[in-house]
Amino acid sequence: MDHPHRDLSTLPKAHLHLHFTGSMRPTTLIELADKYGVHLPEVLRGGTPPNLRATDERGWFRFQRLYDIARSCLRAPEDIQRLVREAAQEDVRDGSGWLEIQVDPTSYAPLLGGLIPAMEIILDAVDAASRDTGLGMRVVVAANRMKHPLEARTLARLAVRYADRGVIGFGLSNDERRGMARDFDRAFAIAREGGLLAAPHGGELTGPSSVRDCLDDLRAARVGHGVRAAEDPRLLARLAERQVTCEVCPASNVALGVYDKHEDVPLRTLFEAGVPMALGADDPLLFGSRLAAQYDIARRHHAFSDAELAELARQSVRGSAAPEDVRRGLLSGIDDWLAAPVAA
Repeated sequence: MDHPHRDLSTLPKAHLHLHFTGSMRPTTLIELADKYGVHLPEVLRGGTPPNLRATDERGWFRFQRLYDIARSCLRAPEDIQRLVREAAQEDVRDGSGWLEIQVDPTSYAPLLGGLIPAMEIILDAVDAASRDTGLGMRVVVAANRMKHPLEARTLARLAVRYADRGVIGFGLSNDERRGMARDFDRAFAIAREGGLLAAPHGGELTGPSSVRDCLDDLRAARVGHGVRAAEDPRLLARLAERQVTCEVCPASNVALGVYDKHEDVPLRTLFEAGVPMALGADDPLLFGSRLAAQYDIARRHHAFSDAELAELARQSVRGSAAPEDVRRGLLSGIDDWLAAPVAA
């Protein structure tokens, strides 16, 4: 007989790894595509997540193409506002009390009147969604490692300029098999000197060395994904000792073929090594599951107890840029969740 469990959607948590376009509801994508006459491939109309494997170049290219088609449906300020509001609503439904949404504003600049207008539209949308839903929200500005490092520097300066308007971090996303981390060291230095948290992607499509590069070359305070660190015990010890949070996205790892099945994602290895984790949904639009579902994966496929799931939630809060009062509120909510009797 199954043991009764506490409801994971009521477990307070922070969400630190969610991409902007990838946070869209599938139904919203279909509506926007119809509004703008964008032809959506069947896999984006079907309502079930596409079969993706990004471990080879073709698979990654296909993933990027689907992502780009979805992004091309965001053309006006009201589309941006809708996307952010719905992402906030979904997070609240999943028990999130704090969301750091990741965006590369250069992708939206051509349709929104330039880089600065795009940034302001995004930040205004985040403010409005936060007010409407009560969810604490901030922005991580992410550079694209497929582009020239000079572009990343421009973005880092822009991110710092908006540090008092809701930007809390600077990231580096896209295919980590391209572009060395150290090529982006100046951009990250600009971001860090401006008080932003360094949170580049690493250790997803390539092994532990890319996590080491994030630490050594970019002085990462957090690592997007980081799961492949599990292959190197010394690296695990270093992450644990420095308390560098890994933003682990289990559903995404399996969808992209980083691991074959849920049981293969090394959640236990990281957890038992003392590496702090923040479970994230990455791109729910393409991977089909949101935040609470990641905790459910830890419960069902990795036998995490409610006490361990509560600890994962605490780690997500501690790894966040949330102000002290928000942090305290979430941590005490986690304690309450764990102390409450389990409904039979």
